[in-house]
Amino acid sequence: MEKRDYYEVLGVDKKASADEIKKAYKKMAIKYHPDRNPGDKEAEDKFKEAAEAYEVLSDENKRARYDQFGHAGMGGAAGGGYGGQNMSMDDIFSMFGDIFGGHGGFGGFGGFGGGGGQRQQARRFRGSDLRIKVKLSLKEIAEGVEKKLKLKKYVPCEHCGGTGAEGSAGTETCPECHGTGSVTRTQQSIFGMMQTQSVCPRCNGEGKVIKNKCPHCSGEGILYAEEIVTVKIPAGVAEGMQLSMNGKGNAGKRNGVPGDLLILVEEEPHAELIRDENDLIYNLLLDIPTATLGGTADIPTIDSKVRVKIEPGTQPGKVLRLRGKGLPNVNGYGTGDLLVNISVYIPETLSRDEKAAMEKFQKSDNFMPNDSLKDKIFRKFKNLFD
Repeated sequence: MEKRDYYEVLGVDKKASADEIKKAYKKMAIKYHPDRNPGDKEAEDKFKEAAEAYEVLSDENKRARYDQFGHAGMGGAAGGGYGGQNMSMDDIFSMFGDIFGGHGGFGGFGGFGGGGGQRQQARRFRGSDLRIKVKLSLKEIAEGVEKKLKLKKYVPCEHCGGTGAEGSAGTETCPECHGTGSVTRTQQSIFGMMQTQSVCPRCNGEGKVIKNKCPHCSGEGILYAEEIVTVKIPAGVAEGMQLSMNGKGNAGKRNGVPGDLLILVEEEPHAELIRDENDLIYNLLLDIPTATLGGTADIPTIDSKVRVKIEPGTQPGKVLRLRGKGLPNVNGYGTGDLLVNISVYIPETLSRDEKAAMEKFQKSDNFMPNDSLKDKIFRKFKNLFD
């Protein structure tokens, strides 16, 4: 199913401010919140879709990449965009706690559902993003490619299953916050009794404490190790484009939310072809006889060669267009062309016989350019530099 535009999901303009985007997401979150729509799968999907859109548009760097490359720039490498649809409710509540007032329920939305209906959400650590560079040949860019990369990163500890605790009885509910991850304090002020809520100092907001730390990861739940990651690069990517694989970055401590893997595209220069967005350019150097009499020339393409006809009297600066021989658009909007720029080689030295032959041509009116041809060539070069 084709992914919807993130701005359309939140119902905002592409020039919307960060505050407008936050308000729009808050409105969508209230409308489709699972507490308000129990058992409604469609509402849950829309809730996750809105979270995915907000995850991107609320981040300045991610929003800039999305505005430039669309969904391909955000998740082409993962084949499915950012992870809103793959995030659990815990992930969403953890990542956007400011939107939900620090809770999973509606307590942060002006008390919808009553204070007793608030769902306390313990803190989950988020792993850091991992950035790598991937060099691609022009052929790989044209066809798309799947690469297996060996990455050094933080992964969940296999011994403790990422919990950081030794054995099944290695953790217990925090006795101070009773598993909520936060503590509430009441104090007297000039306005009367006021309540403040803060992160539990005993468990650091996790809602549980470790009694016996895992000896392999020292209670962190993560280890630095190698992991093979399969990266799918879509056809048509460009130098400097950054793709993202949700959840493939460093693991979060103690089964927290994993970071993202960010893939920066680097193009390897081609020996003969030059890239210009989705078009390719080849500079063809003809000899004087072929340019004058006509003939054929072999033109390299991405994966083979094609033979083109050279018309008699071909002028330097003429451009031949081979349609569809360029690169595909990364968003699927057609394929570029291969442009053949023609130049003519003029020898720098001549033998005595060659010089005599050229002097004969010099006396022929047919070898002298007329004013209309001069004007045509001048306009062509003027347009080129303009």
